[in-house]
Amino acid sequence: MAIIMLLAFCVAFVPAGGNLAAAILTAITMGFLAGLAWMVYVLGRQSQLTLATLSDARRGILYAALGMIALLIAGSDELTANGGGTLAWIVLLGASIAVIWRIWIDANSY
Repeated sequence: MAIIMLLAFCVAFVPAGGNLAAAILTAITMGFLAGLAWMVYVLGRQSQLTLATLSDARRGILYAALGMIALLIAGSDELTANGGGTLAWIVLLGASIAVIWRIWIDANSY
């Protein structure tokens, strides 16, 4: 709630407040993405043995799915500009998550 109030104050009372609000939103987004990157790094370090025991093909598919999610995050503004892009974004995100989940389940089952 405080973030919304800060942005509203910037837009209403600060000269060129729209630019300041855009900068604040960009900083928040960058912090969120940095947190996601840190989480992936820590998860990769904790699961190093599991990743090493995957076959090269499965590891490649896993990394491709993670790369697809990174590209979807980077291109979300362009992809969600129309209905077809939004549908493609949702389908690709769901497929990437399903692939990651399936490989993870196969790697951790006996």
